[in-house]
Amino acid sequence: MKIDLNSDMGEGFGPYRLCDDEAMMKIVSSANIACGFHGGDPDTMARMVRLAKEYGVGIGAHPGLPDRSGFGRREMPFQPDELRQQMLYQLGALIAIAKSEGMTVGHFSFHAAMGNMVDRDAVLADLMMDAISTVDPRLAIFVTAGSEIEKAAKRAKLKTLALFLADRAYDAGGKLVARGVPGALVKDEAAVRARVRRFLTDGTVEAIDGTTLEMPARSILVHSDTPGSLELARIIRSEIEASGATLAAAAELAS
Repeated sequence: MKIDLNSDMGEGFGPYRLCDDEAMMKIVSSANIACGFHGGDPDTMARMVRLAKEYGVGIGAHPGLPDRSGFGRREMPFQPDELRQQMLYQLGALIAIAKSEGMTVGHFSFHAAMGNMVDRDAVLADLMMDAISTVDPRLAIFVTAGSEIEKAAKRAKLKTLALFLADRAYDAGGKLVARGVPGALVKDEAAVRARVRRFLTDGTVEAIDGTTLEMPARSILVHSDTPGSLELARIIRSEIEASGATLAAAAELAS
């Protein structure tokens, strides 16, 4: 079996960095690169692309809302077409930078509030997926299984790859627990190891209330801004390798 291990990267800007991106790039198989709105800037984006090229890591666009101080995690009252243009602006920027470095953007992953807004609105999800398809119909879309984004991507005939978030808790309905709720962020190393091992062994995860959830995913995400993210990523990679699976970039696994 092949599994993708990915992280949201390049989310600092200027001299400010959230984590050791180069160290993380040596661990993951795919990098979701911030495109300048919630985090990132042109120089940081180029640096991420060059690091990915050096270490053989697949790259994807990670667009968010234009809200640096809120790190793209606060919803903002934009009209659907405004959100569409913001997404396209960011995607196009990364495609251009990647092309100039001899790299290809292979996947797409919404960041935080932008993704939440899209995922609860089927019409908006269709608008976004149709726009992505006109730019590059080969892009693989990171999704939550059964989500509006997944349904819209399939309607747009885009490839998808379901995610398991190793460092975030799920509720009984399979949705992410809001970050302000105690236990929403899973940062304990033993807990992350146990969650990943269970996912790799039987394809399930325990929800925050103890419910067993099916997790039909082929990609594992660890957020680079989670405390101790580098060690968590190393733990996840070691569990993948111990299970007999091999790492592969998202674009290779999507269908």
